Amino acid sequence: MFTATQFFAAKEKNQRRKKGDKKDSRHHHNVYVIELDPRVLKDRKFRAANPNHDPVKPCLYVGSTGLSPHERFLNHKGGYKSNRYAEKFGLHLRPDLFAVYNPMPYEAALEMEEELAESLREKGYAVWWG
Repeated sequence: MFTATQFFAAKEKNQRRKKGDKKDSRHHHNVYVIELDPRVLKDRKFRAANPNHDPVKPCLYVGSTGLSPHERFLNHKGGYKSNRYAEKFGLHLRPDLFAVYNPMPYEAALEMEEELAESLREKGYAVWWG
């Protein structure tokens, strides 16, 4: 299994290999999923947003960004434009839950962020997004 850093380094390397491919500047936004420490469930607001959480499934944060998901994760953990749950409880990225969707235009990323969050919540994950 790849770590998030290895996954994104390999993806970027693969993209650089495609010589002649011009990057479509309209398609540089991404959705991403961060696994959260289960201690986030001690937060009343987080629990209230996830009343049907399956206790065997992890807690997640879903977001969208114009950066790479790895860069955005580092920003969250560093406190720069961060969500409080992602900053305090973020453990690592979950590319297995989002990589197939990226990259996409800005508007699509905003829509996909909500759709992905709701889809994961319906599957029993405890999810915060936005």
